[in-house]
Amino acid sequence: MDLYTLKAEQWIPRPLDAVFPFFADPRNLEELTPPWLHFRILTPRVEMHAGARMDYRLKLHGIPLKWQSEITLWEPPFRFVDRQTRGPYRLWIHEHTFQPKDGGTLMRDSLQYAVRGGALVWRLLVAPDLEKIFNYRRSRLELIYGNAQAAL
Repeated sequence: MDLYTLKAEQWIPRPLDAVFPFFADPRNLEELTPPWLHFRILTPRVEMHAGARMDYRLKLHGIPLKWQSEITLWEPPFRFVDRQTRGPYRLWIHEHTFQPKDGGTLMRDSLQYAVRGGALVWRLLVAPDLEKIFNYRRSRLELIYGNAQAAL
């Protein structure tokens, strides 16, 4: 199984105690996900903690999919990790970290994943899709929090 990594960071001009609660609320994930994915959370009122599970539905290239993730690590307000337990990827482990920096918050994402279909599917579909998804997320966060600096 080939493992891929995606790393992104974004400085948000708000203090940590104003940023982390946004990410701690799973309902905000819909706001950060591009509309073309038709992403919807199916699990009502999830309280975030290690072991919490959430079910979603989305469409990937028009194909309806169900996705379940589990919070495997919960260390507010500095870090949490979610892992796909059911969904389109062979492996999906997404670490979110937050640290105070320059009067704001530096948010970092580290994603380890593996795809079904191998390197060709990754190169032609998955890698470009993930880049679009993370670019959308970055632009949404800029709208929500104002001027932010990002790198992908």
